Amino acid sequence: MHGVTRVLDVFRLPDLWQLHLYRYRAELTVDGVTHRIRPGHVSLVPPGAVVSFRYEGRSEHLYAHFALPGAGPRAAVPVVQEAEAQTPALSELLLLAIAASPHTPRRADAEVWGALWRVAALARSGDGERRPHSAVAAALAYVESHLASPLAVPEVARASGVSHNHLSRLFKAETGTTVVAYVRRRRMERARHLLRESTLSIAAVADSVGIGDLQAFNKACRRELGASPRALRGGGGGGG
Repeated sequence: MHGVTRVLDVFRLPDLWQLHLYRYRAELTVDGVTHRIRPGHVSLVPPGAVVSFRYEGRSEHLYAHFALPGAGPRAAVPVVQEAEAQTPALSELLLLAIAASPHTPRRADAEVWGALWRVAALARSGDGERRPHSAVAAALAYVESHLASPLAVPEVARASGVSHNHLSRLFKAETGTTVVAYVRRRRMERARHLLRESTLSIAAVADSVGIGDLQAFNKACRRELGASPRALRGGGGGGG
């Protein structure tokens, strides 16, 4: 979490790569080249680069700093890309890495590798592959970064720059589901992950997915995941 005590950070990591998945708008400068970043952007910065972030208030992101082996296949990857429809998957991989890191660091390594392969694939998707509509991509990124908050379709539409009805039509055409159903699914997927992989209390997990009432959270878990929060915490029910 940045932008709380100061608006500018400048640093250099001599030996580590930096993978960031953004949930905020800011200005990123890497070795003198400035990029505007927003929710759903991902950056991959090589070791030794001089990096500065100019924040626009409270700024949250998921990140991994890591060393790479000297040998192996190489891929050209832009410093900053739009993750778009890959934002939920990248977020999930990094959250899994965070949860695994204290106890099973090799699993954390594997999750970060999974995220890196997806970032490399973004660069290759290029011209021949159909990309999601920009409003849908913005909606996906906004939902992913606001799962802990109340989410209404008009709010998501405003963040996406289109009307409520237009977003509903685009979203259904692109994803095959409604905005409301997608939000419900992503909340439950994150809840299942946090129940199984974190030490957060059940109440804290409920709050983190925007369901402050424990009775409602219990019902949602049983309906969507097939088991109670306690059963999910113990590894039962709700496969995946």
